[in-house]
Amino acid sequence: MIGMRSFWAALPTEGRWLLSTVAIHTLGRGLTLPFTVIYLHEVRGFDLGLSGALMGLIAVSGFVATGPGGSLTDRYGARVILLGGLVAMIAGNLVLAFATSPSVAAGALVLIGINFGVSWPAFNALIASVVSGDLRQTYFGVNFALVNLGIGVGGTLGGLYVDVADPGTFTAIFVADAASGLVPAALLLGPLRHVRGAAERPDDATGSTYREILRQPAVRWLTGLTFVGVFVGYGQFEAGFPGYARQVAEVSTRTIGIAFAVNTAVIVVLQFFVLSRIRGRRRTRVMMVMGVVWALSWLLVGAAGLVPGTAVAAAGMLAFMAVFAFGETLMQPTIPAISNDLAADHTRGRYNALNAAAFQGGAIAGPVIAGLLLDHDLPQVYVGLMVLGCLSICTMAGALERRISATVNGVTVDDARAMTPTERA
Repeated sequence: MIGMRSFWAALPTEGRWLLSTVAIHTLGRGLTLPFTVIYLHEVRGFDLGLSGALMGLIAVSGFVATGPGGSLTDRYGARVILLGGLVAMIAGNLVLAFATSPSVAAGALVLIGINFGVSWPAFNALIASVVSGDLRQTYFGVNFALVNLGIGVGGTLGGLYVDVADPGTFTAIFVADAASGLVPAALLLGPLRHVRGAAERPDDATGSTYREILRQPAVRWLTGLTFVGVFVGYGQFEAGFPGYARQVAEVSTRTIGIAFAVNTAVIVVLQFFVLSRIRGRRRTRVMMVMGVVWALSWLLVGAAGLVPGTAVAAAGMLAFMAVFAFGETLMQPTIPAISNDLAADHTRGRYNALNAAAFQGGAIAGPVIAGLLLDHDLPQVYVGLMVLGCLSICTMAGALERRISATVNGVTVDDARAMTPTERA
């Protein structure tokens, strides 16, 4: 079992630098994430439908930028692409802070989305270039916990500070979000300036294009699993879960806010314990457990809808977020680790881009389907679809397991040596 102290000691210097600034940078994102649509609608006076459409630009532009971002990462290195993404993010937040027209706000949100699209594959590629072996899975998990900590603290501080009657408070949080980008930029220009985050393409290398990578059955199953996982998970956080909570379970907005706080707290508290328990175990089996856990969490949502407006309904929604968060601690270390262990050094950007595109695709499709089902008064169908999606993750993980090696699947070297040739396959 690996502890926090031994994990930190085992990290190379570059890995420690990367990890040390994650919570600070994401705190800025947390300041603005829950309040952007409120800012557009209640402060700048855009109608709610337009505000929602503008918010969608972040996901769409991020999705479009992901593919080029992965290719550019492999060609020029993760560090350069991350710096470009940070410039886009800083500019987008500064423009949005003073945007008074929909067109200006749209341009700002596109810049923010481009940052998400290019930074995700680049950041994961940079991690994989400085951290290897069993340590890489642990790193992805700890990084996820710190991201949630930063966003959770930022969201709490933002909620206490912003006031729709004082537009200057919203301007301040967007400027603060922009300023938070200076922290990783300084890191990349200073201590990590020598880390390129890419490898030279061998002369005899094949399978480097997106089409060639997607021809691999393991990549297709992993991409599909990621899409479904996000569709039934994060894709429901902005529309499906809050919509069901208000319209069907009839809980207060305060309860919804507390539910998200519970989600963050469970992840921060449990992530390292979970990492110690799953180390050396097959990652696909971990995802199967995650699928079952998430299915149970959605059944709690369904049960809450049977007793609307009661304390039991409120408790059910809180329990959903707690159980779902436990599943998140199983997902976040495993999928990025499999993706990066499948990739060659010179294709790491593209592999991470495919994973990011699947994530963003699920985040785009999730709210659309949730909105349609809840708008047509089909809450039982909605919950049933979520449970079915969660259980399908188990099937897809089983199919993936048959198509990757034991070492890619997270089995330690010593355990892999003890296996028969059939078990290793």
